Amino acid sequence: MRKVRVLIVDDSAVVRQTLEDILSADPGIEVMGTASDPYVAAKRLKSEVPDVITLDIEMPRMDGLTFLEKLMKQHPIPVVICSSVADRGTKNGLRALELGAVEIITKPKVGTKKFLEESRIRLVDKVKAAALAGAAKPVKRPVKPLKVSPKLDADAVIPKGKPQPVGATEKICLVGASTGGTEALRVYLEAQPVNCPAIAIVQHMPEHFTAAFAKRLNSICQISVKEAVDGDPMLRGQALIAPGDKHMLLKRSGSKYYVEVKDGPLVSRHRPSVDVLFRSGARYGGSNVVASIMTGMGDDGAKGMKELFDVGAYTIAQDEASCVVFGMPQEAIKHGGVNKVLSLEKIAAEMIRACGK
Repeated sequence: MRKVRVLIVDDSAVVRQTLEDILSADPGIEVMGTASDPYVAAKRLKSEVPDVITLDIEMPRMDGLTFLEKLMKQHPIPVVICSSVADRGTKNGLRALELGAVEIITKPKVGTKKFLEESRIRLVDKVKAAALAGAAKPVKRPVKPLKVSPKLDADAVIPKGKPQPVGATEKICLVGASTGGTEALRVYLEAQPVNCPAIAIVQHMPEHFTAAFAKRLNSICQISVKEAVDGDPMLRGQALIAPGDKHMLLKRSGSKYYVEVKDGPLVSRHRPSVDVLFRSGARYGGSNVVASIMTGMGDDGAKGMKELFDVGAYTIAQDEASCVVFGMPQEAIKHGGVNKVLSLEKIAAEMIRACGK
């Protein structure tokens, strides 16, 4: 069985060793080697080509962004940015995505057991997703899975319950995305008219990165885009993006919708989780919800979308041809919770149509 071969590029010996230990522990991943800077990495690439590169941004001799730009022009390889830059310089993170990075994850903080365990899951998932997104050969799932904490569902944050009567409340839009979602959401949100239905979005991103992502989208879209704060109302002409490392739930007071932002365990291996948002939508929005699940690795959102479908919500999955990774939409389709499968560029118009606007 072919493993995903990874080259780790980071100037910190401690980080290189930590990443190597985490990735090597998964039977589906092989660490091809490590490099202390882009020059060492470039020399290694002359003799051996990995399936995925993990890349720090702040390094001596040549920074990661310069290396990424050169790499994508000369020898495109799926790249996962692994850096603390999300905490200190999120503009660099956004630039990395523009240059062709598949994902950005927060560099593990050595010494915090819980953080390392959760980072282990994210690292493995993102590296495999990157391989699926860019490798010419398909990557098969390992026969023997990595032993990790139990995979929790939305019950861990919001117990399943009977949907509340929706009455005369307005239609609202819920969206979930992961790998490739940064670009998919740009396309989706740029197509929204000024007075579009209220939108709530979960995009798998690390803590502190979502604020910069929302700010960037706000600067290029007709509508208002912001990182959600607990208690934010759902307003027409506005999209709320769940903050990294927090769950976001839809709630309702009378006929008015708002969001709850809260802590909680990883659900479907993620926080924020699409399943959590969609389940809350099924309970508090019911048939007044129009939901879309977009490109992403794994199955987060599949169960929640089926719950939405079962209470009469209108549900859309992005098609395989326009996805970077077809995992999440494919799982939602398999669960039988999808009304329609559409290409990315058609989703915004269809959701607006379904809202009756």
